[in-house]
This record gives sequence, C-alpha cells and structure tokens, in this order.
Amino acid sequence: MADFKSLFQSADWKTEKHVPVIEAPDKVKKGEFFKVTVTVGKEIAHPNKTEHHISWIEVYFHPEAEKFPYQIGRIEFWAHGASVQGPDTSSVYTHHEAGLSFKTEKPGVIYASSYCNIHGLWQNSKELKIE
Repeated sequence: MADFKSLFQSADWKTEKHVPVIEAPDKVKKGEFFKVTVTVGKEIAHPNKTEHHISWIEVYFHPEAEKFPYQIGRIEFWAHGASVQGPDTSSVYTHHEAGLSFKTEKPGVIYASSYCNIHGLWQNSKELKIE
C-alpha cells in the first residue's frame, strides 16, 4: 500500500494546470500580516465544469525547526455549473483561487494542496524568509 504523501503530485505550474500556484512575498517582516493567494490553473486554465473541476485548496505553514505545520486555511469550491436542470446548465461558477493573510515570527515553508475530482491531489511549496 502506498503512503499518503506519495498520492500528491507535483510539477511545474507553468506547464501543468493542476499545480497550485502560491503567490506570496519571498520575505516578510516578523510578526506582520501578509497576503497569500493560491490559484490552480494560473498559466494554463483548468476546466471548471460539473464533470471536471477543482474541489478545494488548502494552505499550510511549516515554521523552521518545528515538528508540524499549521493549517492556515481551506476553501471549498461548490459552484461548477450544475443546477436542477443538470450538469453545466447553470451560469454560476466559482474560480479556484484562495486568498488569505497570516503572520509569523519564524521563517519556513508555505505549502498548498488542491484536489481535482478527475486527477487527484496536487501540491506546491514556497520558502518564506523573515526580515
């Protein structure tokens, strides 16, 4: 049986539409809030149809020299064009993008994961430094 971490896929987000793209500063001021935006399909659009869509994005922060990461946020996407008339009959669609802010006093790594209902779990990471 495979371990859980082996289920997460990763690639260059510029060539793979499933990889969550983390937009955050490379360096932040100690103890000050900063913004993080995570988008799936930034360079190559990911479908957002009833039958093929991104279900959720999660963001974690793993401070340097700490054992476990902190979950910073999770957003679920529910509108993919379905309605009582059937698949892709609605004009309401969510965009697979999550925006949040947090602060830290330690450097570390921001992790993002996402789930495509057809192609599974995807991940990415970004190092964060402290001024």
